Amino acid sequence: MPAMKLILRLSLMVLSLLIGTGASAAWVKGTGIAMIDNGNVDAARAEARNAALRDAALQYEAHVASQDTMENGVLTDSRLTVASQARARQVRVIEEHRSGNLLRLTVEAEMSASQQCAARDAARMRKRVAVTGFPILDTDHTRMGRVSDAGAVLPQKLQMQLSQTGDLEIFNATQVQMFPDLLNAPTQQRFDNSLTNVIQVARELDVQFVVTGVIRDMRMSDPEAWGTSILDRMQRGLGMANQERQFVADLMVYDGFSGSPVYQKRFVTSAKWDTDMTEKTGFGSSAFDRTEYGKAVAQTVKEMSHSVNRALACQPFMTRITRVEGQQVYLASGATSGLRPGDELHLYRSYRFFDSPQATPELRDAEISMTVNHVYPDFSSGLMPQVGRLNNLQRDDIAIIW
Repeated sequence: MPAMKLILRLSLMVLSLLIGTGASAAWVKGTGIAMIDNGNVDAARAEARNAALRDAALQYEAHVASQDTMENGVLTDSRLTVASQARARQVRVIEEHRSGNLLRLTVEAEMSASQQCAARDAARMRKRVAVTGFPILDTDHTRMGRVSDAGAVLPQKLQMQLSQTGDLEIFNATQVQMFPDLLNAPTQQRFDNSLTNVIQVARELDVQFVVTGVIRDMRMSDPEAWGTSILDRMQRGLGMANQERQFVADLMVYDGFSGSPVYQKRFVTSAKWDTDMTEKTGFGSSAFDRTEYGKAVAQTVKEMSHSVNRALACQPFMTRITRVEGQQVYLASGATSGLRPGDELHLYRSYRFFDSPQATPELRDAEISMTVNHVYPDFSSGLMPQVGRLNNLQRDDIAIIW
């Protein structure tokens, strides 16, 4: 009779810095040591930096799991693993010390809890995102306060919020409007909510994602409260009139390579429009920001920014191949996107069918990877183990970090 095997698993989360503080970010010091091989100090420095970041991540948030295997009551195997889902938002080198062939590096990193998702290596990459205009569905809603500039100012405010985190590369495209039919946006002709013009915008700006939206409602909750009679004015002055104003906006995030939706949400808020009815504040003015309504909209923009960051955090990092010369592959992304020498990217062929030229391109795994060896601010290059023609790799194919 075969021996009975019993496997016991125990998982424990150790929060060395987060006990009682939720998932807030914190600055943590970490130390890493690497061997200098053949005088290559840069390689040793990169290895020591990675080791220091691992040390900081484990200090910030460590997941400890143990697994014991028992056969017939006898412990035959015991394993202990330690891992962390934390990520570094900013890194500062505090000290670097060399002793013989050993390089010791101490860093200080702003650590935060990373979302658990498939995009492990891609989480450190800065994905390129274009933010387009937010057209207004009913411009009659903008008469009070003359806030017709909302369609351009709202995405500008969103860009500022997204840029503050430093997790994304943001590109301004507020002059672009994605939807010819605002009432039915974002549904389009293929009835899958994909947008063919997203692909064109993404290609022109060389971005991976396109953020867009529609402002659906900015109306006054009670238009009669804004009458010009003495009674109406008295009621407003005494706070007896309903001066609430609505704000409803749809936010959409699209994949720039396929035009397919990645995220969609409607944001709704309202607040008091506490300013004179004849004042021409404009959507982007300091007077607008001082109103209760302006403060509520500002908070909503922050929520939009957080939603975009969360939606893209678990997406893989994708960039276009701009040229293939033998074994050398050139990419449309570089250091500003987070690429560095030694990074490995998986290569994919991009196919379109002749009978469906407007259909979403299909990505097929070329079953080959490249290793980055030269990095510049806006582009990079690297080598793959065989010449590109053997896999038919060419311009506009895709390189991916998962």
